[in-house]
Amino acid sequence: MKHAPFRSLLPALSLFLLAGCDPVSLTLLSVGAGVGINHAIDGIASKTFTEPLPKVKKATLTALNRMAIKVNSVEKEEAGESIKARSADRDIDIELEAISAKATRMRATARNVALLDSATADEIILQTGKALGAR
Repeated sequence: MKHAPFRSLLPALSLFLLAGCDPVSLTLLSVGAGVGINHAIDGIASKTFTEPLPKVKKATLTALNRMAIKVNSVEKEEAGESIKARSADRDIDIELEAISAKATRMRATARNVALLDSATADEIILQTGKALGAR
């Protein structure tokens, strides 16, 4: 029974040591939650392709067709072109901007009522990249 006081202190000591993990776990939790909030607030995907605007436009239209997203309009704008499309429940806006003769910035937004859908916007850009690589 000589070690009885030590045995009663062992759980308290363990809890004290584990308490140091709380700041780490709370930080990781808040970082993870922040990433989700940024996607919900930002929701706009963009990428610059090292290809001229006409090639990126053609690849974008191929990607939308592959995804069964209906193109409603394609319009010329001051710095490039704008593509408006619609899936079953999402409005898609795509802006193509000529950065140079051989570089084009693509910006995609997918909206479901008032919510931005970054996953769909990301997939449109990914499929456009695949279409550009499929030459």
